[in-house]
Order: sequence, then C-alpha cells, then structure tokens
Amino acid sequence: MPWPEPVVLNGTHARLAPLTLAHREGLIDAVKDGELWQLWYTAIPSPEGMEKEIERRLGLQAAGSMLPFTVFDGDGRIAGMTTYMNIDAANRRVEIGSTWYAKRVQRTALNTECKLMLLTHAFERLDCIAVEFRTHFFNRASRRGIERLGAKLDGILRSHQIGAGGALRDTVVYSIIASEWPTVKQHLAFSLARPPG
Repeated sequence: MPWPEPVVLNGTHARLAPLTLAHREGLIDAVKDGELWQLWYTAIPSPEGMEKEIERRLGLQAAGSMLPFTVFDGDGRIAGMTTYMNIDAANRRVEIGSTWYAKRVQRTALNTECKLMLLTHAFERLDCIAVEFRTHFFNRASRRGIERLGAKLDGILRSHQIGAGGALRDTVVYSIIASEWPTVKQHLAFSLARPPG
C-alpha cells in the first residue's frame, strides 16, 4: 500500500480531490486567473504546460514521492493545485507544497482550510512526526502565509536550486512538528471561525 494513499478531504470553503487528467480544463481556467505562470520566483504551469505538469505530478505519485490534489472552492469550481511531496514514509514526514491558487481565491479562507485539512490528515491519520514547507526567499507572500499558519523557520538553503532562467534560488524551509500540532490546529480553527475583516 502506498503511504499516503489518495484521499478526498472535504471542508466548507474547499475540497481536495486526487489530481487526474480530467481536471486539466478547470486547472487551465484557474491558472489564467492572475496569469500565475508569469511569477518569476515560483514554478506554476502555463495553460499550454498544464497537461505536462499533471502528468509529471502523477508520475511522482506512481514513484511514491508525491500525492497531488486538485483544489476545488466552496462552489465546486477548480481553484488550483497542492500536494504532499518529498514523501519520506520511513520517517513519517511530508512536505506540503507545489501549491498555487487562482487569483479569485487568494487571501480567502480557502488556503487556511486547505492547510488545516492537509495538516490534520498528516498528523492525525498518517501519524507524521513533522510537516515541512519550502518556498523561494523572494516569495514574500508565501513566506508570510506559511508563518501565519504557525510553522517555524528551520533555515535557508542558500543557492539551493537553479531556476528556469538560470538564477540561483535560496530556499526558505519551515516546519511544524507533531508536538506543536495541537496549538497550530487551535490557531487555524480560530482563524477560520473569525469573520473576515
């Protein structure tokens, strides 16, 4: 049996379903909202590259290193992608990453609920000892979002990767460990319950 196994996670603002090629058109519509592939500091598929990206993620799932999800909003429209990645079954660790959302759902409750569902599943069903988050040093919006979740900074991997344009990427690494999960869970539930404003 693969670890973790594909699963559907349901919330009020979002639903996470296993990624399939059948989601391609909805994902193309979502990525066009904000022209997200134009961001230089992150790797988001272009409309033309969406099928290849889905196949890449499904290939990593078959290899046991990724569990990709399609993100649906509260109205049932496809809003983006997210994954468990860099899966380390022997040490019960996963990274939540390769996440992007259509502009229309950014800075809404959708991301908080997605992270709450993924973290709950990781710590309470998969018995993870830690969940990691990584982002580009210059992706300040992503860094703020990760910090708002309650993840703690582990460090910065300098000159960690070579980007598509040849620029070197410094990768900022965060994590939440199992002993921190009850407090983080309470924080995320409180954040979701608060009225926006």
